[in-house]
Amino acid sequence: MDITLTPDTYTPGVNDNGDYVDCIPIIKNGLFCLCGSRKEKAYENTIKFSAHIKSKSHQKWISSLNQNKANYYVEMVKNRETIENQKQIISKLENQLHKKTLTIDYLTEQLTYKTNQSQTSVDLLGLN
Repeated sequence: MDITLTPDTYTPGVNDNGDYVDCIPIIKNGLFCLCGSRKEKAYENTIKFSAHIKSKSHQKWISSLNQNKANYYVEMVKNRETIENQKQIISKLENQLHKKTLTIDYLTEQLTYKTNQSQTSVDLLGLN
């Protein structure tokens, strides 16, 4: 069984004005860019990635990120709320599951006990 390393995902940096800008990270295991110009393409080194970030499609993506900053922030806030709600739902469901598991264990134990009792008490005289 071979161990494979997955490429990192590129995220642009942010300058002092809060705008997204390209900054080339250290590439160890390859780098995926989410701009959509070449899906599933991993850039193996900084030379190939620096050529990629100069492409029109990548530049258009950076421009789109900068134009939609406020929308991304609103979306992030909504996602945080969703995550918190889902954590609460998961916690409730885990508690319900735990209670039901305890009930099942208790009823199984009771059933096993009654089954064992009925097997050990044999009516030899036919009184029951």
